[in-house]
Amino acid sequence: MSDVPDDYEAYAAERSAPRFTDWLRARSEPAWSDAVDGWFVRELGAGTLEETVFADYLVQDYAVVDALVGAVGHAVGQAPDMAARRPLVTFLETVTDDEDDYFRRTFEALSVPAEWWRDPDPTPETAAFCDLLGRAAREGGYAETLAVLVPAEWVYETWATAVADARGDETSPPSAGADLPAHYAEWVDLHAVPSFVEFVAWLRGQLDDVGPALSPRRRRRVERLFVRTIELEAAFFEAALEGSR
Repeated sequence: MSDVPDDYEAYAAERSAPRFTDWLRARSEPAWSDAVDGWFVRELGAGTLEETVFADYLVQDYAVVDALVGAVGHAVGQAPDMAARRPLVTFLETVTDDEDDYFRRTFEALSVPAEWWRDPDPTPETAAFCDLLGRAAREGGYAETLAVLVPAEWVYETWATAVADARGDETSPPSAGADLPAHYAEWVDLHAVPSFVEFVAWLRGQLDDVGPALSPRRRRRVERLFVRTIELEAAFFEAALEGSR
């Protein structure tokens, strides 16, 4: 990120339609590219990821999702008005209903013992991720909570829509495709459906709105949180693969 200005105003002055979240993403390189186009994502999208690796990954991700739900709950309380709260509440309903149902069905299909996913032994990367989500929400305001929620969801939306688009065609909606194992395809589609894409766009818009108006100190903190989230996303995927080697 050495060629990306460390000051948002300098970044914005060079562009006709600058976005605060684009600046944050650029500042997070090369971790961003590692997270959205690393080996784990490639193997998942190709259907070549070993099922045992995928199962272990889902167990760890389920722990992260539990922490994520807490962070979104904080965001609901921190949001500036009811209009901003509604999309967050809807997202919470999706995560605690449809996505939770996916996890439970897939754990059963992959023969993951209940004690593994109910009380998982977190990897260092999982523990660090959960800690970051909790601290950002508890110790900051709306901007700080968005600084971890936006990258956490944006990474998944980016790689999943890329996989889905690559497997779609001109006559049908993007889909992970029938050539993927069913639980891989459903995991991709959960993060590529229009409702999730729209939510991520809305979430980015929230941070785009509040970010430029922050004080320099808070803006630096938001940047650190955003970049650290991306670094942990990349490390989380890498750890899933490392566990299989």
